[in-house]
Amino acid sequence: MNPLLTRLQPYPFERLRQLFAGVTPHPDHRPISLGIGEPKHPTPAFLKDRLCEAVQSTDGGLATYPATGGTPELKQACATWMQRRYGLALDPATQILPVNGSREALFALAQVVVDPRAFAQGVEPVVVCPNPFYQIYEGAAYLAGAQPWFAPSDPARNFAVDWASVPAEVWQRTQLLYTCSPGNPTGAVMPLDEWAMLFELSDKYGFVIASDECYSEIYFRDEAPLGGLEAAAKLGRRDFKNLIALTSLSKRSNVPGLRSGFVAGDAALLKAFLLYRTYHGSAMSTTVQTASAAAWLDEQHVVDNRAQYRAKFAEVTPILAEVMNVALPDAGFYLWAEVPERFGGQAGGSDTDFARALLAQYNVTVLPGSYLAREAQGHNPGAQRVRMALVAETAECVEAAHRIAAFVRTP
Repeated sequence: MNPLLTRLQPYPFERLRQLFAGVTPHPDHRPISLGIGEPKHPTPAFLKDRLCEAVQSTDGGLATYPATGGTPELKQACATWMQRRYGLALDPATQILPVNGSREALFALAQVVVDPRAFAQGVEPVVVCPNPFYQIYEGAAYLAGAQPWFAPSDPARNFAVDWASVPAEVWQRTQLLYTCSPGNPTGAVMPLDEWAMLFELSDKYGFVIASDECYSEIYFRDEAPLGGLEAAAKLGRRDFKNLIALTSLSKRSNVPGLRSGFVAGDAALLKAFLLYRTYHGSAMSTTVQTASAAAWLDEQHVVDNRAQYRAKFAEVTPILAEVMNVALPDAGFYLWAEVPERFGGQAGGSDTDFARALLAQYNVTVLPGSYLAREAQGHNPGAQRVRMALVAETAECVEAAHRIAAFVRTP
């Protein structure tokens, strides 16, 4: 058995099940979950129709093995979207690669990038990631044989990651850096000056940047979030050296079950990634590719989806802001709320005590922030926070907000 598997920590939702063991929710309240970031808005009808048409087609469908590199039609659709969204002219043949959702690609990329020769030289490779973070980054680092290093987010800067806090000796051993903008769970968007700093560090130390952008289409400002490749182009880095952006249809188009996304950027990296995936056996079904192309080419359903989130957050955020320290994020569909001090804890409110008591008294599930972070440099930056995923319909989220407000006001 691979001994590196012993390094993996339980997933946040497994820890949540353990936390709630023995809790009996109040029977007067129907259950509402704000715990899992799984989109609940309806899947656009045209996507379901296109998927069904692809299954019934006689020119491919389920009767052929899919190409690992993706169909020309899907890759061109992805390139068209990148041009429309970011103003980038990418080569579909060399700079775009379809993947089975950004999650599996985030994991697999570390297996491609981390160089095992470092071990022979007595150096343990490092993968740097934000803290709090998406747990796939950590697992990918461990199973590639690297050590994760967690860069903390700064509440004073709207939870922007403090990349400057990473020591030079860590950067010297870094082979891969995960960024997440808009961030999960904080919703923070990286500005151009932060990208410039990371590109400079990448050039100096030679590490790859994996830009996780799966929340890029749910935002609340007039200006869309800056993407990693877009930032590179603005800074004159049009070869996208050592940069890969990863995106997905799951949140954008409300199709998490489709497991469809793509990666784009450095052609040399994508060539190596395609080689790995050819052996990994992770080709996307041709029927899924057909539906995915239709999704990337249509923007109206994305505009409508974003409008739903904006209206929902406009109703929910003020209710919670009356009783908790919480504000509208830059983007994404999470609220990152501070737990009031009266809920125990040594340095503020206990996120786990809060989540457990809220479920018991009002049958609302939220995710403790400490489960989304690691203690690093003597501090867990997720502690005393809870993540609320506003993924359900507006009425259900508003009801949950009113219950949480009542809970916080209860002596």
